[in-house]
Amino acid sequence: MDTHIGGAAAPRALYIDGAWQEIGRTFSVFNPADGSLLAEIADGGAEEALAALDAAQRAQRGWSAVAPRARANLLHAAHRLMLEREDIFVRTMTLESGKPLTEARAEFRLSADFLLWFAEQVAHIHGTYANSSNGGFRIVVAHHPVGPSLLITPWNFPLLMIVRKAGAALAAGCTTITKTAMETPMTGALFIQVLHDAGFPKGVANLVHTSDSASVSEPLIHDPRLRKISFTGSTRVGSRLMQLGAENIVNSSMELGGDGPFIVLDDADVDLAVDQAIICKFRNAGQACVAANRIIVDRRVEPGFTERFVQKVRALKVGNGMEAVDVGPMISAKQRDRLYDTLQLLTKAGGEVLTGGRAVQSPGYFFEPTVVRFDARNDVMCSQELFAPIATIFAVDGVAEALDFANDTRFGLASYVFTRDLTRAMAFGERLEFGMVGINRGIMADPAAPFGGTKASGTGREAGHDGIYEFLERKYMAVTVGEPRETVW
Repeated sequence: MDTHIGGAAAPRALYIDGAWQEIGRTFSVFNPADGSLLAEIADGGAEEALAALDAAQRAQRGWSAVAPRARANLLHAAHRLMLEREDIFVRTMTLESGKPLTEARAEFRLSADFLLWFAEQVAHIHGTYANSSNGGFRIVVAHHPVGPSLLITPWNFPLLMIVRKAGAALAAGCTTITKTAMETPMTGALFIQVLHDAGFPKGVANLVHTSDSASVSEPLIHDPRLRKISFTGSTRVGSRLMQLGAENIVNSSMELGGDGPFIVLDDADVDLAVDQAIICKFRNAGQACVAANRIIVDRRVEPGFTERFVQKVRALKVGNGMEAVDVGPMISAKQRDRLYDTLQLLTKAGGEVLTGGRAVQSPGYFFEPTVVRFDARNDVMCSQELFAPIATIFAVDGVAEALDFANDTRFGLASYVFTRDLTRAMAFGERLEFGMVGINRGIMADPAAPFGGTKASGTGREAGHDGIYEFLERKYMAVTVGEPRETVW
């Protein structure tokens, strides 16, 4: 059942109806830092997916009836177990995804905070009671779990995404089937093991790994018993899932692609902007939907910004995440090799490569941190997500052009603006057509904040006070009260 990686035990089977199940079919998981084989993982398909849905459906009524405090206690128990297993989680994330240990540890601790947040939110799901507008009856609104939920998680943040989705769903009283990314299945398995050890009832949390996502997701979405999809990934796949779900009107939450404009206005603290741009761009080797996709800098400060930014980029250490490095590998050889086409596109559009631009000669899938500068606004990257350690800098003339260029995209996930003037920041931020705006900071994720985007970046919000409600349906009851009898008094 277990695969041992550097002393850490990670289940490699499927988890269905409260038990780990081997099925005879497997796929391989590789370390992107050196291409070595990490494990053979159970390769689920339609049969296993529907068995997981059977279990989730059987468990749904009982789980939704569990008292909020009891659900919260289970989540608190899972949180405590997570903290005890930090090193196992961190090491597994680095081996599977390639991200440096420091980044994996930061992801782990944020994930644990999210789980704690949802544990604390369970007891705060409140309804309303009011008089009808014309009198005569009462309006009672309560919240009920949506029902069995399919959680589809990506490889770039393999722990944070499963915790943010499963934490909300379980807190709301929904049973779950999680489909992990085939590149990083063991991190998800470690989390499901935590839920098992914490005492969650069988059938409440199920896990299906697969090398063929459609073979799992499509039969589940076509089954009318599935009532919710929560997906993080590309806009193309999210759109397809929404189309599939339309047949049964499946409730959907989609956290999709991004095109994060990182705007540096003429009065910005340039040193702060440079430091935050480095984090926002090169975290996880640029493989993040909220990464700075277009760095838009007022021409009056652009030379100084670019000079300092390039200096810091050249100082970034690239290598195996198990060592003291700043930037790890791309997730696969395919993802690394596509960057040559990306650079060709940028240079043909007039971009100048200031540093980087080549693959690192090593066994893993590394690419040099790269900076490409444009002397003026250029639409080459509008509505195209880099998802790579490639930074593009665009010089613009003034606030109006910066805002117009920032909004010139079909995406609307994360955006960033740097200025010393808070009034200016608020006015600019309110005009940005994005679900999230970072003001003088390049990292925004927090358990208390609603995470999500507009336009082609998706629907719904994860975390914050909205996160649990994504897995709840409102029920309105009209209650005739009538005149009280004298015996009541």
